[in-house]
Amino acid sequence: MASINIDGKEYDIDALSDDAKSQLGSLQFVQGEMKRIEAQMAVYKTAYAAYSNALKNAVEE
Repeated sequence: MASINIDGKEYDIDALSDDAKSQLGSLQFVQGEMKRIEAQMAVYKTAYAAYSNALKNAVEE
């Protein structure tokens, strides 16, 4: 039995209404997208640091 915890209360996912299941699906999608974007941001921050260091080195030459 799969369940979800909302504000400290457990709910059986199979017993949720169709609307609640739809909202849960949307919430899970958004959570996944947020994780994907956070991973992209980590890549961008790494690239930013590398480019910043490269620029610093280039102007100091």
